[in-house]
Amino acid sequence: MVNIYDDINKLEATFRKTTEFEKLKVAVEAVREDEAATALFTNFRDVQMKLQQKQATGEEISEEEYVFLQKTAQLAQQDLKILAMLEAEMALSTVIEEINRIITQPIQSLYDGL
Repeated sequence: MVNIYDDINKLEATFRKTTEFEKLKVAVEAVREDEAATALFTNFRDVQMKLQQKQATGEEISEEEYVFLQKTAQLAQQDLKILAMLEAEMALSTVIEEINRIITQPIQSLYDGL
């Protein structure tokens, strides 16, 4: 019998060695070492999480909250270290999306021709 978890654990170890992961790791550490950047990013993330939780529970996000989120995001993105971290995260997300596409391909192929 196949143990898929062994293969997934190998994939996880390989994933950590990718250029994209390494770049994100370095970028996160640069933000972590800068108190101002850390505070900016933490504030942005907290606002974002609060609004996502509101949405998840079916609450509407007010115009003021949305504008505040945008302003908080703009402030965070003006910091070059945070910007580099977000760009590295997007590059890594592309890899994750590709892995997901590959992993789900067998499922998709089951529906071909229906």
